[in-house]
Amino acid sequence: MSKRDYYEVLGLNKGASDDELKKAYRKLARQYHPDVNKDNPEAAEKFKELSEAYAILSDPEKKSRYDQMGHAAFEGGSGFSGAEGFDFSGFGGGFEDIFENFFGGGGGRSRHRGPEPGADLRYDLEITFEEAAFGVEKKISVNKQEKCDSCNGTGANENSKVETCSECNGTGQVKVMQNTLFGRMATVTTCPKCRGEGKTIKDPCKRCQGKGRLRKGKDITVKIPAGVDTGTRLRVSGEGEAGERGAASGDLYVYLFVKAHKFFKREEQNVWCEVPINIVQASLGAEITVPTLDGKVTLKIPEGTQPDSVLRIKGKGIPSLRRGGNRGDQMVRIKVIVPKGLSDKQKKLLNEFAASDGEALNPEEKGFWKKIKDLLD
Repeated sequence: MSKRDYYEVLGLNKGASDDELKKAYRKLARQYHPDVNKDNPEAAEKFKELSEAYAILSDPEKKSRYDQMGHAAFEGGSGFSGAEGFDFSGFGGGFEDIFENFFGGGGGRSRHRGPEPGADLRYDLEITFEEAAFGVEKKISVNKQEKCDSCNGTGANENSKVETCSECNGTGQVKVMQNTLFGRMATVTTCPKCRGEGKTIKDPCKRCQGKGRLRKGKDITVKIPAGVDTGTRLRVSGEGEAGERGAASGDLYVYLFVKAHKFFKREEQNVWCEVPINIVQASLGAEITVPTLDGKVTLKIPEGTQPDSVLRIKGKGIPSLRRGGNRGDQMVRIKVIVPKGLSDKQKKLLNEFAASDGEALNPEEKGFWKKIKDLLD
């Protein structure tokens, strides 16, 4: 199979600078390094291809020959010859130093990772419209990794000794020799025996098998403040997954979803609703009872109220999360209901009313036609 162009392998154009070559190789080497792609056999091949491309293009002489002749410049045993052809000047030493710069390992240095903190968790919680408005405490059950009660999270039975790992001698890393295109090379990986901690437990806890954690359910009380809305995220510190062997726990993030209400709708801190009245109440004015989040209140309908008019009830909206709990208002949209199925007597009364002053029935209509007439004149 023919080789890919070295510049194409690194994602660069021909003539790329040394700095561009180094940055491209560093980025792609991190992505395809075998230590972080243990379950992907293709990554090792891509890593070898990257390393070969960089070995050629980072050497000024070899790069010049490749730019002129391509892969033919190194065929027949006259060119690329393995690890000794790699220019390490940009990394201050041998092949182990490049991994120290790129991946934080190598060089025989002790770099054990230690116990890792626990992961954060997410919990989606649905609440009612009223609970979102006024706040509530909710008890939720979360299945997660908890600190083992038997060993208190240490992973060891009582009085068990913690010893230096015999596999890595306490460094947390082991050196692995591999045959590559450059010859035999050493790479550094996390010690499989101690998982990078540099220490092992002689007598592990039997309940958690030395892990220091057990998966189980836990009831947690979540305090939901007044004024939250769909999309609000609450952080419950320390209630995520337990860390390894006594390391800090992660956090629990509760995402809120508010149920729709049958009567109210929310716009920021204001609450909206629609209330029906009849034409007599709209014409003569009235006092009606209106539901609010706090209970029923009396609302005065002014004389001559028009359909879709909006009346305000102050302080009956949603508390603000950011403005000291100040509440919004309740906005009441008036819907005037036109009666159907009138009796003969009712029709007679309405006709008499119309005959007494027809213009009074629709004063806006007269003004509308006057505007049309003015435009046509």
